[in-house]
Amino acid sequence: MNDIRQPARHRGRGPGRLIALALALFVMLGLSGGTAFAAPDDAEKPSHAVWVPASAKDVVAAMQPSWNLGNTLDAIPDEGSWGNGQTTKATFEKVAADGFRSVRIPVTWSDHQSATAPYTIDATYMARVKQLVDWALESGLYVVLNVHHDSWMWVEKITSDHDNVMARFNSTWSQISTTFREAPRTLVFEGINEPSFANATEAQKFQYLRELQTSFHRLVRASGGMNANRLLSLTTPAGAPEPAFMNDLYTTIAGLNDSQLVAQVHFYSWYPFSVNVAGGTLYDAVAQKHLDDTFANIRTTFVARGIPVYIGEYGLLDYPNHFHPDRTERGEALKYYEHVNHTARAVGVTTALWDPFGYLNRDTLQWRDQALFDWIKSSWTTRSGTASFDKVFVPKSAPITAKSLTLNLNGTSFRGVWQGGTKLVAGRDYTVSGTRLTLTANALTRLVGNRAYGVNATLQARFTSGLPWNIDVVTNDAPVLSNTTGTSTAFAVPTQYRGNNLATMHSTYADGTNAGPTDWTPYQEFNRAFSPDYANGAITLTPDFLSSLREGVTATLVFHFYSGQTVTYKVTKSGTTVTGTLA
Repeated sequence: MNDIRQPARHRGRGPGRLIALALALFVMLGLSGGTAFAAPDDAEKPSHAVWVPASAKDVVAAMQPSWNLGNTLDAIPDEGSWGNGQTTKATFEKVAADGFRSVRIPVTWSDHQSATAPYTIDATYMARVKQLVDWALESGLYVVLNVHHDSWMWVEKITSDHDNVMARFNSTWSQISTTFREAPRTLVFEGINEPSFANATEAQKFQYLRELQTSFHRLVRASGGMNANRLLSLTTPAGAPEPAFMNDLYTTIAGLNDSQLVAQVHFYSWYPFSVNVAGGTLYDAVAQKHLDDTFANIRTTFVARGIPVYIGEYGLLDYPNHFHPDRTERGEALKYYEHVNHTARAVGVTTALWDPFGYLNRDTLQWRDQALFDWIKSSWTTRSGTASFDKVFVPKSAPITAKSLTLNLNGTSFRGVWQGGTKLVAGRDYTVSGTRLTLTANALTRLVGNRAYGVNATLQARFTSGLPWNIDVVTNDAPVLSNTTGTSTAFAVPTQYRGNNLATMHSTYADGTNAGPTDWTPYQEFNRAFSPDYANGAITLTPDFLSSLREGVTATLVFHFYSGQTVTYKVTKSGTTVTGTLA
């Protein structure tokens, strides 16, 4: 991931049976320390006594599921610079014990390499990279090793400094190849992460990337040893699964005529949903279709032609982030994870969860949100039912009435509704008509109790497979916002949430134009332009948003909440003073 903070000639399908047997023998004899390998059918994951299949397709299948050691060796300038400290062998043992079969280790080499010829990589740093790779292999994991943020730090300058960039890229991979020449085939090389090319046209991007990846392929193969038959991962511009990008990658792979090549793309969902901008508050039909269409294209372009695919990064952009309010609603995020991993299984591709810090706590080696991890893990092997939302809102200021949700069965069958260990009574507490689940007024009256604002009870809709779907019963009323004054660097709207959760903010001027830093949509980006502060009863408007406002011109803000309620508010900036009034 580039952040801290998207008919050609048919390739061969691999060696025949005799060649495959000879190749397997070669692989086993070439391992240091007498290490042997076993097929995926013989073991859950690679270990010191595992045979790595000759077929690239089978190897990539054996790597599922995969995990990224993100924001670590790829951090700038050093391993601990982005808050993840120093990785230990226990990190790899943890992810292996919890069901991962491979790990991607992103590495940024720039700050540990001379910037001029011969572009020597610091020996201490190379030894540290090797130590982590060895630990992961010893933990029984396949490993993907790459050149990561170098892509935008210096590789993108190939458009203006072609010869020097190519010399540095080649030197980098020559040194990596030499260091890992005798590593087992459980180590996979990835040429370049999310490559970018400054001021290049699409055609130029294809040209430069083909040159880089062809040179990477030639260098690694020529280095001999286990590199002669090591899996090599090639990608698209920015790692994006755009149809034109993938078609060009297929052309490159087919032209290399090497059965040990893997196509890699990344997937972070429909952008408006992934970052909650432009009204992308729900994992709706548009976001679902985007995923279905993308994976259908992946299958057509690569899988159907016998080319294995590694989704080297997937997730949502900046979710989960335990240092900021969740920009993606939890239940909607769970639907995405369930969908992406089911579709990956159906298409036959391997997925690698991008984990910069949000999933595994690198200090405690515990999942920061065990329930979220459990949901992801379940989606590797089975489907789970969901519903149209994970909350029902019961207004405190009105009589209690029945509330309904639509069940998304996802190939399962509905079993019933539970509260803890108690099963609710069908017909009395809830009814089901087709896929419409209705909680009765009598049941809700019991569940909300004294009707304090917020979550009064949590139910579970259970299905014949997968995990149950949690449904929070929430007492709420319309939020109350108050007038206030602040500055262009610190402005918070006093807010009584009264059981509500903020979904998005619509921001316009009286002339109909959009107000805010994201000027192509009135619905501003969550946490970039605005952010809820539930603990302190406020909605924060960020300096980024406030600095974008026109001087002396009132902007009308409409705050949308997941209950469906809205509140209109007006802000005006005059010099460094910002005034907010309830509309």
